[in-house]
Amino acid sequence: MGYIAPHALENLNKYKYAGVDKSILSKYVLQRWWSWFHTLWPATIAPNTITLCGLSAVFFNFATLVYYDPAYLCEWGGASGPPRWVYFTWAIGLFFYQSMDAIDGKQARKTGMAGPLGEMFDHGCDAINTTLELILTLRALNLGRSRWSLASQAVSLGTFYLTTWEEWHTGILYLGVFSGPVEGIIMVIFLYFFTGIYGPEAWSTPFFSLPLVSHVLSIHPLANFIPPFVLKLGVNEFLMALASIMLGYNIITSYMNVLHSLKPGQSALTPLTRLIPYVVTVVLHVSWALAPVNGSDIIHSASILPFMCFWGLQFAHQVGRMILAHLTKTPFPMWDSMWILSLIGTLDANSQFLFGRAPYIQSDPERSHLFVLASLAIAAISYVRFCTLVINDITEYLGIACFTVRKKDAAGEWKSAVKAQ
Repeated sequence: MGYIAPHALENLNKYKYAGVDKSILSKYVLQRWWSWFHTLWPATIAPNTITLCGLSAVFFNFATLVYYDPAYLCEWGGASGPPRWVYFTWAIGLFFYQSMDAIDGKQARKTGMAGPLGEMFDHGCDAINTTLELILTLRALNLGRSRWSLASQAVSLGTFYLTTWEEWHTGILYLGVFSGPVEGIIMVIFLYFFTGIYGPEAWSTPFFSLPLVSHVLSIHPLANFIPPFVLKLGVNEFLMALASIMLGYNIITSYMNVLHSLKPGQSALTPLTRLIPYVVTVVLHVSWALAPVNGSDIIHSASILPFMCFWGLQFAHQVGRMILAHLTKTPFPMWDSMWILSLIGTLDANSQFLFGRAPYIQSDPERSHLFVLASLAIAAISYVRFCTLVINDITEYLGIACFTVRKKDAAGEWKSAVKAQ
């Protein structure tokens, strides 16, 4: 027996993609580029291969960060790299990823390979990109080892969780007038270009000291009521605060869409209970990252980079199961097995506060770092295993290949779907 239950596999036959894209930028600008770019790819290339190629560009960008600033210090922490030109490559790589992610659906329709496997694979790559791109963005903003990085990851993952949660309830993937995959990515691309020109330090300039903002403050009567700590916020910190406010807006709009999809007699509170897994993962990881171990917590140490990657992989596994539940019409997953590692790390790191004794596993910063690295390795293996099992189950049941344009014939033999067309 595979990972997916037989009755759940049968529900794949009921799959029908439904999406709403209200993006003006996508409709009037980017669609023209994507339509032309798509013509460059022959029908012999599988859509999932296109998606994976796009994600490879993000992996390359992340590799340059690890090479130039493996400790994630940033300029304010004493780092001297990466060179300015690297930020331009990040912008180009992200635009390439967005373009490849946008045309994989067009390629699926052209090759006759459209189906639930494509949506599962596409969402899985997007989940990985969410964390990696956030790490790169925080580096470009000169934030690095700070609580803003932790808060930003909670917000970014929360936005992705909401989209998946909304799709599970409504059966529709909603992209609003402003969405992460379109306008959000374009904003980050411009952010990278700005950093490449002026450097990461420019983002640390106090927001309220900017000429235009300072002028408004000097004449506006409400300026005297702004708390001093707010006046000291850098541009980078101000942007992160705005992103947090956007999460609140996304919660409201997603919930309204879910409410409209409810059938008569269904409770309006039940969907909200399915937000609990997101709250759990945030509480676990924030409590772990901020717990002091001999005066040093994860967020202010070299462990922050592998820790954020670990959290990202745990989250990718969590939302991957949510997407799978949507495709197979199975119950919403309220538990994730990867929480076990997070729970162990959290309880151990906070054992002085919780149990009145020193941590057993993370008794010093070095052992804490090793435990984070071990957790990352286990999470990576678990996620790869999950992806492999799900892909194998779906490809065998539907008789379609994942990375080649092939399908099974009536005799169960793999045949080129290009020739069949």
